[in-house]
Amino acid sequence: MTRERNSHGRVGARLRQGAFLLPSAFTIGNLFLGFFAVILALRGRFPAAGAAILLAGVLDSLDGRIARLTHTESDFGREFDSLADVVTFGVAPALGAYLWGLEELERIGWLVPLFYLIATATRLARFNVQTERVDAHWFVGLPSPVAGGAIASFFLIAPDPDWRPWLIGLITGGLVGLGVLMVSTFRYWSGKSVDLRRPRSYRSALPIAALLLLFALEPAAILPAATVGYALSGPAHWLWGRLFSRPARADGAAP
Repeated sequence: MTRERNSHGRVGARLRQGAFLLPSAFTIGNLFLGFFAVILALRGRFPAAGAAILLAGVLDSLDGRIARLTHTESDFGREFDSLADVVTFGVAPALGAYLWGLEELERIGWLVPLFYLIATATRLARFNVQTERVDAHWFVGLPSPVAGGAIASFFLIAPDPDWRPWLIGLITGGLVGLGVLMVSTFRYWSGKSVDLRRPRSYRSALPIAALLLLFALEPAAILPAATVGYALSGPAHWLWGRLFSRPARADGAAP
């Protein structure tokens, strides 16, 4: 009986170790895709580099959710994930944008990607130290995977800047704008309030199916629109609150 109990204990310990390793496996996949995107950008294969960054964004969204579902969140996993994000959503998009066409702008051509990279690292460092002090339903500042996804989707729709010189100015402004939004205090919906374990009506599958259909038909249009729309949702939410929130009464009484 004791031997059987010890055997079950060893199996349970191995399962717990596997549960702790599972989120890190997704983070390693994220880091691998980020490094692969850098190699692809160095070879001039910008659409493939953009696809690698977008796929890494999917893995990045899964590792944290899996850690929460399996109750295996840890300080190590949080730091490891942020270090991987610096490479995948900071270095890879910044270097890709420079090699894509910003190198023609000489000094500005590398200072703007450097600003974007610094903003990404700052955003991730702030996220780590504020994890226990902010509402989990909201991000403070634009998440770095969304910023990296915006640049990656740009690589998909504009693989060659030679035939549209004005695109160089567009991506330069995009890097600056995304960097500012990452270090801003605008709030962005995190999606952590969505409970995947709760049963839902079959009607909730209809909008998901519609989005998947649109993505299958026009991925080059849906991806930039989705990332830009989410990036603008933070300033829009702030502006809506400033314009339509009721001011507090001077006497402190409830309205």
